[in-house]
Amino acid sequence: MITFTPLCGAVGESQTCPLAYLLQLDDVRVLLDCGSPDWSPEERAFTPDNDPESSPPNWSAYCDSLRQCAPTVDLVLLSHGDLAHSGLYAYAYTRWGLKAPAYSTIPVQAMARIVTLEDVEGLRDEQDFDDSDQHHAESGEHFNFAETQLDGVSSPSSSGKFVAIVQEVHEAFDSVNTLRYSQPMHLQGKCQGITIIPFAAGHSLGGTIWKIRSPSVGTIVYAVNMNHMKERHLDGTVLFRQSAGGIFEPLARPDLFITDADRANVTTPRRKDRDAALIDTISATLSSRSSLLLPCDAGPRLLELLVLLDQHWKYADFRYPICLLSRNGREMLTFVRSMMEWVGGTVSKEDVGVDSSGKTGARRRRGEDDVEDEALGAFALRFRHLEFFLNPQSLMHTYSSKEPKIILAVPASLSHGPSRSLFADFAAVPDNVVLLTGRGEEGTLSRLLFDRWNNYQRDTDKWDQGKIGSNVMMDGVLQLKMNSKVPLQGAELEAYLAKERAAKEKEAAHQAAIVRNQRVLEADEDESDEESDSDSEEEEVERALDDDDDEMDNSDQSVRPGRRRKHDKSEDNADWGGDMDDGLTKTLLSFDIYLKGNVSKSMSFFKSADGPTHRFRMFPYVDKKRRVDEYGETIDVGMWLRKGKVFEDDAETEEVKEAKRKQAEEEDKNAIREPPSKFVSSEIEIQLACRLLFVDMEGLSDGRAIKAIVPQVNPRKMIIVHAPTAAASTLIESCGQIRSMTRDIYVPSTGESIRIGQHTNTFSISISDELLSTLKMSRFEDNEVGYVTGRVTNHFSLNIPILEPAGSLVPSETANARAIVPSDRIFGARVAQPLPRSTMIGELKLTALKARLASIGVPAELIGEGVLICGAGARRDQTSNNIDETVAVRKTGRGKVELEGNVSSVYYIVRREIYGLHALIAA
Repeated sequence: MITFTPLCGAVGESQTCPLAYLLQLDDVRVLLDCGSPDWSPEERAFTPDNDPESSPPNWSAYCDSLRQCAPTVDLVLLSHGDLAHSGLYAYAYTRWGLKAPAYSTIPVQAMARIVTLEDVEGLRDEQDFDDSDQHHAESGEHFNFAETQLDGVSSPSSSGKFVAIVQEVHEAFDSVNTLRYSQPMHLQGKCQGITIIPFAAGHSLGGTIWKIRSPSVGTIVYAVNMNHMKERHLDGTVLFRQSAGGIFEPLARPDLFITDADRANVTTPRRKDRDAALIDTISATLSSRSSLLLPCDAGPRLLELLVLLDQHWKYADFRYPICLLSRNGREMLTFVRSMMEWVGGTVSKEDVGVDSSGKTGARRRRGEDDVEDEALGAFALRFRHLEFFLNPQSLMHTYSSKEPKIILAVPASLSHGPSRSLFADFAAVPDNVVLLTGRGEEGTLSRLLFDRWNNYQRDTDKWDQGKIGSNVMMDGVLQLKMNSKVPLQGAELEAYLAKERAAKEKEAAHQAAIVRNQRVLEADEDESDEESDSDSEEEEVERALDDDDDEMDNSDQSVRPGRRRKHDKSEDNADWGGDMDDGLTKTLLSFDIYLKGNVSKSMSFFKSADGPTHRFRMFPYVDKKRRVDEYGETIDVGMWLRKGKVFEDDAETEEVKEAKRKQAEEEDKNAIREPPSKFVSSEIEIQLACRLLFVDMEGLSDGRAIKAIVPQVNPRKMIIVHAPTAAASTLIESCGQIRSMTRDIYVPSTGESIRIGQHTNTFSISISDELLSTLKMSRFEDNEVGYVTGRVTNHFSLNIPILEPAGSLVPSETANARAIVPSDRIFGARVAQPLPRSTMIGELKLTALKARLASIGVPAELIGEGVLICGAGARRDQTSNNIDETVAVRKTGRGKVELEGNVSSVYYIVRREIYGLHALIAA
């Protein structure tokens, strides 16, 4: 049974950007994607009266649901490497117990890591996230941050925001298992029997369509955010390729098809028109000595823009700089250069981004990063005009605001980071252009700007009508909330330094107290050892004297009255034995286990009448033993490592030690220490004066493609996710007009669980050896199938029923048959035998039949409407039609094939090949 629950990204909800779905196959729980929302939306977009406390964050329900189900998940599949699909995986892995095996392609793992790092670093540079209440409950880890918040200094509220740190991001994505396209992975453990296979989805580098095969529920295809069109850096999805004959065979006819319909009612303009509008706007703006701002993401879709700009810069011989504001942009390009086998489009066939000489192997003076890439053998995607900047300050230090340039800044949502900071200064300059390439998430500044641009367009030029709109002159005042981290100054800095000094003094005093107490304990222990040694020496002397006295007294058996025997009393002058009046032998008691240190004074229970309490050890006493294993004493690896370090240090000369010491001091001196700072929030007003244009560069299939692809996939059941209500209704209506399309289409809402296959009854049965020996199996794809007829019997010693051969006819039926047609009255008559029943499994494809006939020399030609002409009638150079040698193969419906023609050799050959494309199962 299949249970599907959207955690976020369902149909009809206001926020559809993060994608996360829980798919349960019997008792196996699979998490499909783990996206994160935008943590800094515009507050007025969700809360009335601009009061952020009036309602909870729009992502709170999604995060609570994911937190509850994370420990119970058995498998995680990531389809794309952007924030909408993988942004929350690092936080859920490290803090919510999402430790299930995770799988993705190699580019998705790398891109998701880069994008998540860019997001968390940008957010933590502007806001204070107090992790004290959300720390590692499982691992007990604790992290100290350089940022300090003083009392009385206001900071943005971080309530309900789940932002990981850098260490957690690396830890999470290091645990992801990577696969290649079309590589089947047979899972083990609780998921044993399930096979997952990734296929290319387009849209992003490494984007994946997941095929899940389960022995109990069949085949499931999860395909979201696909793109069937070929781009500059990427090929289209394998699900549908017109040149290959349509739908990719391994993904056709699944038992369940999960897809999105976000753009089902959208018509995207042609790629040629979109590229022309983008390039014309850039050229016109730069020629007028103005600049452009392109908000973009840090990973998957950035590469398409860079390739497009590099090709145009090379064609137009521009000298304007292309500035990329991203912390991890250089790392992203380095990774892409090392994974060129995943790149498609024109990049795989042309030299894109090479040096000015046009030779990929030409050596010239480059930076350290370029030399390192060259050592790896990567020469493509070297963008000569591209420059990297970490923050807007470094950009302004290099280029003034009056110099024409094109700026690519992250993130694309304009909610925080360099893109928001630049927009605040950029939008107030006339003739500057803000060029949007994506709509952005609901509630962000990017979506607000897109809605403003779209509302200014005519009805026929809106973005979903397949037309390129015109740029809009922005006007009015826009209020923005800016978060930043500023260094402490003046009284705040003095207060911080005083507080830090007090903390250091307190820590030093604490350490000094610990050292002092340790010294006191060691002194007491040494004193106790000395006392014990002196006592033992005195006892030995006295014992020797006592022995001499005993020898002298043995002659007269007398004792001097002024001297008492030492052994009559114990060591602490207490008489434990005493003189025995009954004449028995005197009993002497002694204790030889001592307790060292002052602790014995408060713990001893032995009292003395005329002396101090002696120090006897309390029982039970645990003897310390050496740890041993099967081969003897356990080896202390740490001790040997320390020994090796000592040997290495002894072997080094004084010059080497001095050089290392100086190097360590120099590194410590040159280490960048972040000054004490605070987080501040301010409201600013921007007088809008720039131009605004939207060009769709999201790289997604539009409504025409979706309506053509989904019916050809022809699933048995379908689930629609990640779409507005109107778009989902459009797709359902389109599928309802196709007779062969399934009617089992589900549209679940957020948190709603739908069950598929709950009416199917499953039984376990055992086949007897007698029946098993008579089965005739036929090969079909990866399975062997056979037809069986029998009767079910129950055995008293077995819990599972047994299927046995049905045997011959019932005696009454046999008697009636003999009574009707007596065999002894008909001369030469044979006994009637029932004919075997047969079943053919498979689906005939006329293209496959045509190729098979061509391989054996029989001409065939498709004439349309599902008819294949075979034999002499298919020859184009024939002089006369030989009707006797012509056969027509026609598909009249699902599972029905008609073979029409005269009885001839061609007829039998075609029929034999049709049988060969099916699995024949006979009873």
